[in-house]
Amino acid sequence: MTTDTLVLDAAAQDLLFREARTANTFTDEPVSDEQIQAIYELVKFGPTAMNQQPLRIVLVRSTEGRERLVQHLGEGNKAKTAAAPLTAILAVDNEFHEELPTVFPHFPAAKDYFAERPVREASAAMNGALQAGYFIVGVRAAGLAAGPMTGYDAEGINKEFFADGEHSVLAVVNIGKPGEDAWYPRSPRLAYDEVVTTV
Repeated sequence: MTTDTLVLDAAAQDLLFREARTANTFTDEPVSDEQIQAIYELVKFGPTAMNQQPLRIVLVRSTEGRERLVQHLGEGNKAKTAAAPLTAILAVDNEFHEELPTVFPHFPAAKDYFAERPVREASAAMNGALQAGYFIVGVRAAGLAAGPMTGYDAEGINKEFFADGEHSVLAVVNIGKPGEDAWYPRSPRLAYDEVVTTV
């Protein structure tokens, strides 16, 4: 398959996917609030079930905030997070249903459907993960590298940053310009025929 099969040009395809990598080191060039806002304003349009928007983002910039976060990370993630110019904690709001429209034309009983906490948590986790994926691609679209991580003590981060009990961490993402030796060797990807079937 050639790159011209897609509407997106080859350079954009490379930027977002083929040449994009998970960065493990970063330069000290800062990442501005304006850059993060531009990323969010783009990726907020990614689809979710019933337009629910459970993703919540905590930007960790201060030394104190970084120390609070790093203590809950796995050993392999501590040093790179301590050195990253910006780290985002991606979490879900398990009370997201309160933000749904009062009248939802396609599903009038949406708020009733999410009345039970286990139903909300399952839906928030799935749709929040979708939004997290959009966010990572948005970081790449901004010309930055993302270093998403799940090697952490989730309970510890939830207690540290979301003491209200209404939020749950999904991922921790370091963000910035890639530094020296930023990349591990690329892991193989499954081929089309290994993934796609037709019925």
